Amino acid sequence: MIRFLDLNKINKPYETAFQEKLKSVMNSGWYILGNEVKIFEENFANYCQTKHCIGVGNGLDALVLIFKAYIQLGKLQKGDEVIVPANTYIASILAILQADLIPVLVEPKLETYNINPDLISEKITSKTRAILAVHLYGQLVDMNAINEIANQHNLLVIEDAAQAHGAKNNYDPSDSEQAKQLRNNNVQAYSFYPGKNLGALGDGGAITTNDDDLAKTIKSLRNYGSETKYYNDFIGVNSRLDELQAAFLNVKLSDLDSDNEKRRIVAKRYISEIKNDKIILPFWDNTFNHVFHLFVVRTQNREKLQQYLLENGVETLIHYPIAPHKQNALSSYNNLSFPITEKMHEEVLSLPISPVIADDEIGFIIKILNQY
Repeated sequence: MIRFLDLNKINKPYETAFQEKLKSVMNSGWYILGNEVKIFEENFANYCQTKHCIGVGNGLDALVLIFKAYIQLGKLQKGDEVIVPANTYIASILAILQADLIPVLVEPKLETYNINPDLISEKITSKTRAILAVHLYGQLVDMNAINEIANQHNLLVIEDAAQAHGAKNNYDPSDSEQAKQLRNNNVQAYSFYPGKNLGALGDGGAITTNDDDLAKTIKSLRNYGSETKYYNDFIGVNSRLDELQAAFLNVKLSDLDSDNEKRRIVAKRYISEIKNDKIILPFWDNTFNHVFHLFVVRTQNREKLQQYLLENGVETLIHYPIAPHKQNALSSYNNLSFPITEKMHEEVLSLPISPVIADDEIGFIIKILNQY
């Protein structure tokens, strides 16, 4: 059986280093917000080329804390509207709701699975205050278009980068200083769930930003709203990146770019060698803007294709089988119609892709798909 994702195989090369880190953390006697978290925050901020990185409990908390920090800073108010792609994983929408904000869903582009910037302006109202740009499956949203819309309407831009560790936008070197400043004003939320391109051995998340005030507020909010122990400035939460998970992430971070390149090599083979009219391949412009956290195809009879692959020893997953606006949790959205989103959720199927998948396994998957 070719597994969809073999986490044991991915983490096996780090076993000795992990054991050394475990021993080091145990011996340090400092298990919450210690040196390993500090080092990872510095390393990940440098990797992302941002001033600040704040480690938090998970990717959902990262988004919630961003919204709550903006509320504390007076840049958002409860009841404000946030533009979000209709086809995202529900966590993006839950974060908006948990901050007492209102999600406004916008259809994606069928080719990229990412939010369609051309449809955003028509959803902007007097209550709209932010755009949550989700880099779904590892491919960056057209951030030039998003930032331009945000600038025109004086909106905040929050990036859900939970699936896009290491993805790099293809900015024109001649971009204006204004365009560069718009990008620098954004804030990004990451998840280190074990299956991510940079995955921990448990839950974890982080926020990156160049905004000093935002970073300071988030650091306080993640730690009971306290900057100085026992002195609480805000109604905060307990959401801190675990010291041991930070240690493991420090070990793996140096391999992130090479692992992403291995994913792109697999994707290139899939795109160039899968020749079957029944299978729609994802769009990619062959740049660094995609790190292929997932390789998602579409087909009209997904269950049939998935069963066929399983019978031939290939495990696949569906990301995601039910559109957010059709979930029981979002019952007030159930009567809305998003035909492109619904089409995607009915047709998408994720093929195995990882830095450790073998060449012969890739070849076998391609062969089986071409025979379908």
